[in-house]
Amino acid sequence: MIIKTKLIALLLLLIPCLSTFGQKQAGSTEGISEKGLVKISIMYPFAEGKTFDMEYYQTRHMPMVAGFLGSNLVKYTIEKGTASGIPNTPLPFLAIGTFYVKSLSEYQQAIAPNREAIRSDFPNYTNASPIIFISEVIR
Repeated sequence: MIIKTKLIALLLLLIPCLSTFGQKQAGSTEGISEKGLVKISIMYPFAEGKTFDMEYYQTRHMPMVAGFLGSNLVKYTIEKGTASGIPNTPLPFLAIGTFYVKSLSEYQQAIAPNREAIRSDFPNYTNASPIIFISEVIR
């Protein structure tokens, strides 16, 4: 009888765990893959005297560019530089904006007619010249 009671108690403890077995946790990115997407990284190098208005970039510039990309855009991210990977060395980038798109040619077609609008917005948030790196996500 004691073993049966302990077994029932153990099962009662396990039921909540079993009901969520195999389910993703809220906010989990498990199972979401960028593999095969094109990643456009716009990197703003740190240098003495360079400035960056993160609020403007986050609320105005990146949403504007994202709007030009339409359904080709899968997602975009914004990163704020905080430190170098090597102690006592300068920060390499003030910020990095990244667009994940399905097609490079569609990205280029969307950006081409809007290039001047994008470039003319730079002075509203930075005096740094960006470096653009385009890559294919492998994993």
